[in-house]
Amino acid sequence: MNTGSGDAELEQILDGIGPRLRRLRRERGLTLQALATTTGISVSTLSRVESGHRRPTLDLLIPLARAHRVALDQLVAAPASGDPRVHLRPLHKERGSVLVPLTQYPGRVQVFKQVLAPRQPELVTHEGYEWLYVLAGRLRLILGAQDFTLRPGEVAEFDTSEPHWFGPADTSAVEILHLFGPRGDQAVVRAGPSTTDPTPPIAPNPPSTTA
Repeated sequence: MNTGSGDAELEQILDGIGPRLRRLRRERGLTLQALATTTGISVSTLSRVESGHRRPTLDLLIPLARAHRVALDQLVAAPASGDPRVHLRPLHKERGSVLVPLTQYPGRVQVFKQVLAPRQPELVTHEGYEWLYVLAGRLRLILGAQDFTLRPGEVAEFDTSEPHWFGPADTSAVEILHLFGPRGDQAVVRAGPSTTDPTPPIAPNPPSTTA
């Protein structure tokens, strides 16, 4: 039985894990120390795995997959043959941010998944309407003279003709779903505010936030 090709394929898969882990960590704006704190894996071990000087094992890959919020097969690049899922192509933006387009509908609401790295606020204005849903981390939203902090599960919507900026609320990356549509495509809200939220309703025009 000829196992040479299989061994070569295995070596190729293993060799690709380290660079993939390094890229994921940098995309999320994480230092080795921050990742070590999250996973319980030492900084030296993480560095050796990323550089290819240590072979990754399941007891290392499982906590790393959890920390990066990806499936285990995304770390090992399992062959996609027979896989019915759509493999999206991320776009790497400036300052380490990542944009993943989820729709391709010209002239209609566009949906993106974004990982935003820390950056300085720069307010902008443009035509349109936006919805932001926080998946992980803490999102800072500046809208005019108002400053909001959103946590996972919270939503904001606003008219983009108002000066605005959004990004991480601290030194860690934030992961969001971002919807952008033509002006006038405002959401129709059919649910009332949470009765457990002690925060009083905010005035019209600022973003509505819903836990």
